[in-house]
Amino acid sequence: MTEVKSAEAPAPPAAVPDELSPGRARWHGLRPYLPLVALVVAAILPYSTLHLPGIFEGPLNSPGTLQLLAICLVFGGLAAGYDLLFGRTGMLSFGHALYFAAGVYGTDILVTKAGLPLWQAAVLTVIGGTTLAALLGAVALRTVGIAFAMVTLAFAQVGAILVARDFGGLTGGEEGLPLDVSGLPSALVGVTNTVNLYWLALAYLAIVVLVVHRVSASPTGRVLAGLRDDERRIGVLGLDPYRFKLVAFTLAGGLASAGGVVYVLIVGGASPHITSSELTLSLLVMVVLGGPGTRWGPVLGGVLYMYLDHRLTAFGSSDAVNSLPAFLSHPLSQPLFVLGTVFILAVYFFPGGLASLRSRVTPLLTALRRSR
Repeated sequence: MTEVKSAEAPAPPAAVPDELSPGRARWHGLRPYLPLVALVVAAILPYSTLHLPGIFEGPLNSPGTLQLLAICLVFGGLAAGYDLLFGRTGMLSFGHALYFAAGVYGTDILVTKAGLPLWQAAVLTVIGGTTLAALLGAVALRTVGIAFAMVTLAFAQVGAILVARDFGGLTGGEEGLPLDVSGLPSALVGVTNTVNLYWLALAYLAIVVLVVHRVSASPTGRVLAGLRDDERRIGVLGLDPYRFKLVAFTLAGGLASAGGVVYVLIVGGASPHITSSELTLSLLVMVVLGGPGTRWGPVLGGVLYMYLDHRLTAFGSSDAVNSLPAFLSHPLSQPLFVLGTVFILAVYFFPGGLASLRSRVTPLLTALRRSR
Protein backbone atom coordinates (compact mmCIF):
# COMPACT_ATOMS: atom_id res chain seq x y z
CA MET A 1 0.00 0.00 0.00
CA THR A 2 1.14 3.43 -0.80
CA GLU A 3 1.50 5.54 2.32
CA VAL A 4 -0.19 8.85 2.01
CA LYS A 5 1.63 11.60 3.84
CA SER A 6 -0.35 14.49 5.12
CA ALA A 7 0.81 17.90 4.18
CA GLU A 8 2.79 19.47 6.99
CA ALA A 9 1.74 22.89 8.11
CA PRO A 10 4.57 25.41 7.92
CA ALA A 11 6.12 26.13 11.27
CA PRO A 12 5.38 29.61 12.60
CA PRO A 13 8.29 32.02 12.50
CA ALA A 14 10.37 32.07 15.64
CA ALA A 15 9.41 34.87 17.96
CA VAL A 16 12.08 37.48 18.32
CA PRO A 17 12.75 38.37 21.96
CA ASP A 18 11.72 41.89 22.84
CA GLU A 19 15.24 42.82 23.82
CA LEU A 20 16.53 41.74 20.37
CA SER A 21 13.95 43.62 18.32
CA PRO A 22 15.29 46.75 16.58
CA GLY A 23 13.22 49.12 18.67
CA ARG A 24 14.16 47.45 21.92
CA ALA A 25 17.83 47.20 20.97
CA ARG A 26 17.91 50.90 20.14
CA TRP A 27 16.21 51.71 23.47
CA HIS A 28 18.68 49.59 25.46
CA GLY A 29 21.51 51.34 23.66
CA LEU A 30 20.19 54.75 24.67
CA ARG A 31 19.39 53.92 28.30
CA PRO A 32 22.92 54.56 29.66
CA TYR A 33 22.72 58.12 28.34
CA LEU A 34 19.34 58.95 29.90
CA PRO A 35 20.79 60.21 33.22
CA LEU A 36 23.08 62.57 31.30
CA VAL A 37 20.15 63.80 29.22
CA ALA A 38 18.09 64.36 32.38
CA LEU A 39 20.99 66.28 33.94
CA VAL A 40 21.32 68.53 30.90
CA VAL A 41 17.58 69.19 30.82
CA ALA A 42 17.58 70.04 34.53
CA ALA A 43 20.58 72.34 34.05
CA ILE A 44 18.93 74.39 31.26
CA LEU A 45 15.55 74.46 33.01
CA PRO A 46 16.12 77.96 34.49
CA TYR A 47 16.23 79.36 30.95
CA SER A 48 12.64 78.28 30.32
CA THR A 49 9.75 80.71 30.74
CA LEU A 50 7.17 77.93 30.60
CA HIS A 51 4.30 78.44 33.06
CA LEU A 52 2.48 75.40 34.46
CA PRO A 53 -0.63 76.65 36.28
CA GLY A 54 -1.56 74.57 39.28
CA ILE A 55 1.86 72.91 39.41
CA PHE A 56 4.00 75.97 40.10
CA GLU A 57 2.96 79.45 41.15
CA GLY A 58 5.08 81.12 38.49
CA PRO A 59 7.18 80.39 35.40
CA LEU A 60 9.96 77.82 35.66
CA ASN A 61 12.60 80.56 35.73
CA SER A 62 10.93 82.57 38.50
CA PRO A 63 12.84 82.77 41.82
CA GLY A 64 10.05 81.11 43.82
CA THR A 65 9.85 78.12 41.49
CA LEU A 66 13.63 77.74 41.33
CA GLN A 67 13.90 77.84 45.12
CA LEU A 68 11.25 75.14 45.46
CA LEU A 69 13.00 72.99 42.87
CA ALA A 70 16.35 73.53 44.63
CA ILE A 71 14.92 72.32 47.93
CA CYS A 72 13.43 69.29 46.19
CA LEU A 73 16.80 68.48 44.62
CA VAL A 74 18.59 68.74 47.97
CA PHE A 75 16.16 66.34 49.60
CA GLY A 76 16.38 64.03 46.61
CA GLY A 77 20.11 63.79 47.28
CA LEU A 78 19.52 63.47 51.01
CA ALA A 79 17.13 60.56 50.45
CA ALA A 80 19.63 58.89 48.11
CA GLY A 81 22.30 59.15 50.81
CA TYR A 82 19.96 57.74 53.45
CA ASP A 83 19.14 54.86 51.11
CA LEU A 84 22.79 53.87 51.34
CA LEU A 85 22.00 52.96 54.95
CA PHE A 86 18.44 51.70 54.76
CA GLY A 87 17.93 50.32 51.28
CA ARG A 88 21.40 49.07 50.41
CA THR A 89 22.80 48.03 53.80
CA GLY A 90 19.62 47.30 55.76
CA MET A 91 20.34 49.67 58.67
CA LEU A 92 17.31 51.53 60.04
CA SER A 93 18.61 54.78 61.51
CA PHE A 94 16.33 57.24 63.27
CA GLY A 95 19.04 59.84 63.71
CA HIS A 96 20.13 60.72 60.19
CA ALA A 97 18.70 64.24 60.55
CA LEU A 98 21.48 64.96 63.06
CA TYR A 99 24.15 65.05 60.34
CA PHE A 100 22.01 67.15 58.04
CA ALA A 101 21.47 69.58 60.94
CA ALA A 102 25.22 69.56 61.62
CA GLY A 103 25.77 70.74 58.05
CA VAL A 104 23.14 73.47 58.35
CA TYR A 105 24.11 74.81 61.77
CA GLY A 106 27.84 74.25 61.26
CA THR A 107 27.92 76.38 58.13
CA ASP A 108 25.68 79.05 59.65
CA ILE A 109 27.72 79.32 62.85
CA LEU A 110 31.09 79.42 61.10
CA VAL A 111 29.93 82.09 58.65
CA THR A 112 27.73 84.19 60.97
CA LYS A 113 29.50 83.83 64.31
CA ALA A 114 33.10 83.07 63.36
CA GLY A 115 33.18 85.18 60.19
CA LEU A 116 34.85 82.54 58.05
CA PRO A 117 34.59 82.59 54.25
CA LEU A 118 31.99 80.25 52.84
CA TRP A 119 34.41 77.78 51.28
CA GLN A 120 36.32 77.35 54.54
CA ALA A 121 33.11 77.00 56.51
CA ALA A 122 31.79 74.42 54.03
CA VAL A 123 34.96 72.32 54.12
CA LEU A 124 35.19 72.39 57.92
CA THR A 125 31.48 71.59 58.25
CA VAL A 126 31.62 68.57 55.95
CA ILE A 127 34.75 67.27 57.70
CA GLY A 128 33.11 67.83 61.08
CA GLY A 129 29.84 66.17 60.05
CA THR A 130 31.71 63.16 58.64
CA THR A 131 33.80 62.87 61.79
CA LEU A 132 30.70 63.11 63.96
CA ALA A 133 29.05 60.34 61.95
CA ALA A 134 32.14 58.15 62.33
CA LEU A 135 32.31 58.67 66.10
CA LEU A 136 28.62 58.15 66.79
CA GLY A 137 28.43 55.30 64.31
CA ALA A 138 31.32 53.54 66.05
CA VAL A 139 29.17 53.47 69.19
CA ALA A 140 25.76 52.84 67.66
CA LEU A 141 26.94 49.97 65.46
CA ARG A 142 27.85 47.95 68.52
CA THR A 143 24.13 47.22 68.59
CA VAL A 144 21.85 45.76 65.92
CA GLY A 145 18.20 45.86 64.93
CA ILE A 146 15.81 47.96 66.97
CA ALA A 147 18.51 48.71 69.53
CA PHE A 148 20.58 50.38 66.80
CA ALA A 149 17.57 52.46 65.73
CA MET A 150 16.97 53.58 69.34
CA VAL A 151 20.62 54.52 69.90
CA THR A 152 20.69 56.67 66.77
CA LEU A 153 17.42 58.27 67.87
CA ALA A 154 18.93 59.06 71.27
CA PHE A 155 21.93 60.76 69.67
CA ALA A 156 19.62 62.81 67.45
CA GLN A 157 17.51 63.87 70.44
CA VAL A 158 20.63 65.08 72.24
CA GLY A 159 21.47 67.23 69.23
CA ALA A 160 17.91 68.59 69.09
CA ILE A 161 18.04 69.53 72.79
CA LEU A 162 21.38 71.32 72.40
CA VAL A 163 20.01 73.35 69.47
CA ALA A 164 16.72 74.19 71.20
CA ARG A 165 18.48 75.38 74.38
CA ASP A 166 20.88 77.61 72.42
CA PHE A 167 24.03 75.78 73.50
CA GLY A 168 26.83 78.30 73.99
CA GLY A 169 24.66 81.04 72.51
CA LEU A 170 25.45 79.71 69.03
CA THR A 171 22.23 78.22 67.66
CA GLY A 172 19.67 80.93 68.41
CA GLY A 173 17.40 78.51 70.27
CA GLU A 174 13.83 78.23 69.08
CA GLU A 175 14.20 81.40 67.02
CA GLY A 176 16.78 79.82 64.79
CA LEU A 177 19.90 81.47 63.37
CA PRO A 178 19.67 83.70 60.28
CA LEU A 179 22.61 83.46 57.91
CA ASP A 180 24.83 86.53 57.64
CA VAL A 181 24.87 87.06 53.88
CA SER A 182 27.57 89.72 54.09
CA GLY A 183 30.14 86.96 54.30
CA LEU A 184 28.85 85.08 51.25
CA PRO A 185 29.91 85.42 47.61
CA SER A 186 27.74 87.92 45.76
CA ALA A 187 26.75 85.23 43.24
CA LEU A 188 24.83 83.42 45.99
CA VAL A 189 23.05 86.41 47.49
CA GLY A 190 19.81 88.01 46.33
CA VAL A 191 16.66 86.94 44.58
CA THR A 192 18.21 87.37 41.16
CA ASN A 193 20.87 84.77 42.01
CA THR A 194 18.42 82.05 42.98
CA VAL A 195 19.36 80.29 39.75
CA ASN A 196 22.91 79.81 41.06
CA LEU A 197 21.56 78.15 44.19
CA TYR A 198 19.43 75.90 41.97
CA TRP A 199 22.52 74.81 40.02
CA LEU A 200 24.36 74.25 43.30
CA ALA A 201 21.56 71.98 44.51
CA LEU A 202 21.59 70.13 41.18
CA ALA A 203 25.35 69.60 41.47
CA TYR A 204 24.90 68.23 44.99
CA LEU A 205 22.26 65.75 43.80
CA ALA A 206 24.45 64.62 40.89
CA ILE A 207 27.44 64.07 43.19
CA VAL A 208 25.41 62.07 45.71
CA VAL A 209 23.88 59.85 43.02
CA LEU A 210 27.31 59.29 41.48
CA VAL A 211 28.92 58.43 44.83
CA VAL A 212 26.13 56.08 45.89
CA HIS A 213 26.10 54.37 42.50
CA ARG A 214 29.88 53.89 42.44
CA VAL A 215 29.91 52.53 45.96
CA SER A 216 27.03 50.16 45.21
CA ALA A 217 28.77 48.86 42.08
CA SER A 218 32.09 48.34 43.88
CA PRO A 219 33.16 45.27 45.89
CA THR A 220 32.30 47.22 49.03
CA GLY A 221 28.77 47.70 47.71
CA ARG A 222 28.42 43.97 47.15
CA VAL A 223 29.43 43.37 50.74
CA LEU A 224 26.88 45.95 51.91
CA ALA A 225 24.18 44.16 49.91
CA GLY A 226 25.28 40.93 51.55
CA LEU A 227 24.96 42.54 54.97
CA ARG A 228 21.42 43.55 54.10
CA ASP A 229 20.50 40.01 53.05
CA ASP A 230 22.41 37.91 55.60
CA GLU A 231 25.00 39.43 57.91
CA ARG A 232 26.13 36.07 59.30
CA ARG A 233 27.17 34.89 55.84
CA ILE A 234 29.51 37.89 55.53
CA GLY A 235 31.10 36.95 58.83
CA VAL A 236 31.56 33.37 57.70
CA LEU A 237 33.45 34.62 54.63
CA GLY A 238 36.02 36.18 56.95
CA LEU A 239 34.90 39.81 56.49
CA ASP A 240 34.18 42.17 59.36
CA PRO A 241 30.56 43.40 59.11
CA TYR A 242 31.19 46.14 61.66
CA ARG A 243 33.85 47.85 59.55
CA PHE A 244 31.77 47.83 56.37
CA LYS A 245 28.69 49.14 58.17
CA LEU A 246 30.77 51.90 59.72
CA VAL A 247 32.01 52.92 56.27
CA ALA A 248 28.43 53.14 55.00
CA PHE A 249 27.27 55.03 58.10
CA THR A 250 30.15 57.53 57.88
CA LEU A 251 29.73 58.12 54.16
CA ALA A 252 25.97 58.66 54.51
CA GLY A 253 26.57 61.12 57.34
CA GLY A 254 29.14 63.05 55.29
CA LEU A 255 26.76 63.30 52.33
CA ALA A 256 23.99 64.53 54.64
CA SER A 257 26.22 67.24 56.13
CA ALA A 258 27.14 68.39 52.61
CA GLY A 259 23.42 68.64 51.86
CA GLY A 260 23.06 70.81 54.94
CA VAL A 261 25.64 73.24 53.55
CA VAL A 262 23.61 73.67 50.36
CA TYR A 263 20.28 73.85 52.20
CA VAL A 264 21.32 76.69 54.52
CA LEU A 265 22.33 78.77 51.51
CA ILE A 266 18.96 78.16 49.84
CA VAL A 267 16.75 79.01 52.82
CA GLY A 268 19.06 81.65 54.31
CA GLY A 269 19.33 80.32 57.85
CA ALA A 270 18.93 77.46 60.29
CA SER A 271 15.81 76.51 62.26
CA PRO A 272 15.31 73.86 64.98
CA HIS A 273 12.81 71.77 62.99
CA ILE A 274 15.62 70.24 60.94
CA THR A 275 16.97 68.55 64.09
CA SER A 276 13.73 66.71 64.88
CA SER A 277 13.26 62.99 64.43
CA GLU A 278 10.34 63.82 62.14
CA LEU A 279 12.85 64.73 59.43
CA THR A 280 14.44 61.28 59.62
CA LEU A 281 11.00 59.70 59.45
CA SER A 282 10.31 61.84 56.40
CA LEU A 283 13.51 60.52 54.81
CA LEU A 284 12.34 56.99 55.50
CA VAL A 285 9.01 57.77 53.82
CA MET A 286 10.84 59.26 50.83
CA VAL A 287 12.95 56.13 50.36
CA VAL A 288 10.01 53.74 50.75
CA LEU A 289 7.87 55.89 48.45
CA GLY A 290 10.54 55.90 45.75
CA GLY A 291 11.79 52.34 46.15
CA PRO A 292 14.57 51.33 48.57
CA GLY A 293 17.74 49.89 47.12
CA THR A 294 17.15 51.31 43.63
CA ARG A 295 19.23 53.85 41.75
CA TRP A 296 16.61 56.50 41.09
CA GLY A 297 13.75 55.53 43.41
CA PRO A 298 14.93 57.44 46.51
CA VAL A 299 15.68 60.51 44.39
CA LEU A 300 12.19 60.49 42.89
CA GLY A 301 10.67 59.86 46.31
CA GLY A 302 12.57 62.75 47.90
CA VAL A 303 11.72 65.21 45.13
CA LEU A 304 8.04 64.22 45.05
CA TYR A 305 7.65 64.28 48.84
CA MET A 306 9.16 67.75 49.24
CA TYR A 307 7.18 69.09 46.29
CA LEU A 308 3.93 67.83 47.79
CA ASP A 309 4.92 69.06 51.24
CA HIS A 310 5.32 72.61 49.93
CA ARG A 311 2.51 72.69 47.39
CA LEU A 312 -0.13 71.03 49.58
CA THR A 313 0.17 73.87 52.07
CA ALA A 314 -0.94 76.33 49.38
CA PHE A 315 -3.53 73.86 48.11
CA GLY A 316 -5.04 73.45 51.60
CA SER A 317 -5.66 77.19 51.93
CA SER A 318 -6.95 77.69 48.38
CA ASP A 319 -10.50 78.78 47.56
CA ALA A 320 -11.18 75.44 45.88
CA VAL A 321 -10.67 73.58 49.16
CA ASN A 322 -12.43 76.17 51.31
CA SER A 323 -15.54 75.95 49.13
CA LEU A 324 -15.91 72.22 49.78
CA PRO A 325 -18.15 70.80 52.54
CA ALA A 326 -16.60 70.75 55.99
CA PHE A 327 -16.07 66.97 56.07
CA LEU A 328 -13.83 67.35 52.99
CA SER A 329 -12.26 70.78 53.47
CA HIS A 330 -10.93 70.07 56.97
CA PRO A 331 -8.85 66.98 56.12
CA LEU A 332 -7.75 68.35 52.73
CA SER A 333 -6.47 71.52 54.41
CA GLN A 334 -3.98 69.40 56.37
CA PRO A 335 -0.89 68.62 54.25
CA LEU A 336 0.16 65.71 56.48
CA PHE A 337 -3.23 64.05 55.99
CA VAL A 338 -2.93 64.25 52.20
CA LEU A 339 0.71 63.11 52.29
CA GLY A 340 -0.20 60.17 54.50
CA THR A 341 -3.02 59.18 52.16
CA VAL A 342 -0.73 59.35 49.14
CA PHE A 343 1.90 57.26 50.94
CA ILE A 344 -0.62 54.59 51.98
CA LEU A 345 -2.02 54.31 48.46
CA ALA A 346 1.47 54.18 46.94
CA VAL A 347 2.63 51.43 49.31
CA TYR A 348 -0.58 49.44 48.77
CA PHE A 349 -0.62 49.57 44.97
CA PHE A 350 3.16 49.80 44.39
CA PRO A 351 4.96 47.95 47.20
CA GLY A 352 8.29 48.42 45.44
CA GLY A 353 7.83 52.19 45.26
CA LEU A 354 7.88 54.45 42.24
CA ALA A 355 10.83 52.51 40.86
CA SER A 356 8.58 49.46 40.39
CA LEU A 357 5.96 51.44 38.46
CA ARG A 358 7.39 50.51 35.06
CA SER A 359 7.63 46.79 35.82
CA ARG A 360 4.00 46.76 36.94
CA VAL A 361 2.55 48.89 34.16
CA THR A 362 4.46 47.27 31.27
CA PRO A 363 2.72 43.83 31.54
CA LEU A 364 -0.64 45.56 31.69
CA LEU A 365 0.08 47.62 28.58
CA THR A 366 1.40 44.51 26.80
CA ALA A 367 -1.77 42.58 27.61
CA LEU A 368 -3.96 45.43 26.38
CA ARG A 369 -1.92 45.65 23.18
CA ARG A 370 -2.30 41.92 22.48
CA SER A 371 -6.05 41.98 23.09
CA ARG A 372 -6.60 44.45 20.28
